[in-house]
Amino acid sequence: MPAPEPENDAASDPQHYFTARPATADERRDLTVRLAGRDVTVETARGVFSGDRLDKGTAVLLPLLQDDPGAADRTGDVLDLGCGWGPVALSLALLRPRQVVHAVDVNERALDLLRRNAERLGVDVRASLPEAVDPALRFTEVWSNPPIRIGKEALHALLLQWLPRLAPGGRAHLVVQKNLGADSLQTWLASGVLPGTRTERATTSKGFRVLTVSRED
Repeated sequence: MPAPEPENDAASDPQHYFTARPATADERRDLTVRLAGRDVTVETARGVFSGDRLDKGTAVLLPLLQDDPGAADRTGDVLDLGCGWGPVALSLALLRPRQVVHAVDVNERALDLLRRNAERLGVDVRASLPEAVDPALRFTEVWSNPPIRIGKEALHALLLQWLPRLAPGGRAHLVVQKNLGADSLQTWLASGVLPGTRTERATTSKGFRVLTVSRED
């Protein structure tokens, strides 16, 4: 009988949600994953979100990036919120060379990994701590596998900090596991907490919902 699949770092090593400098040993390793329709090798480590594989929720989100017609010609600033070692930000940079890709995380090890991975893949990603992002920046899109396990209050505060920074006509795409509160989060987002926006369920796959928050033009 095959061994059960180990839980990802989101459950087994939650310090990455809260810690700028993780206490776990910084043991780097190479991981081959499929991003932007190609197999690439990236550097990962313990103490960051899903450091041993591509997270299942992120794997649901990425096809929306790849299957977006006309994305290669878009301009503007886009954000990966809670970037980890960088699968979303790297995919954005590979698929949308004309856009400025920003990525934020509280985990400095994750940011270092993302910078190294971007250099390895020959793309430009502006990876930084949240407080280092210019508060005047407005994003045409925000992509996120948000840190659900920080708790509802902290999650709501995080989204209320970043989603109002959508530019007019901008959209945010959030992937959330159904059994970790995707439907209640959709209800909250649609309740009027973000004036001038609408929230809808873009897709459901493999136990995850992708919620899209759109700002009016």
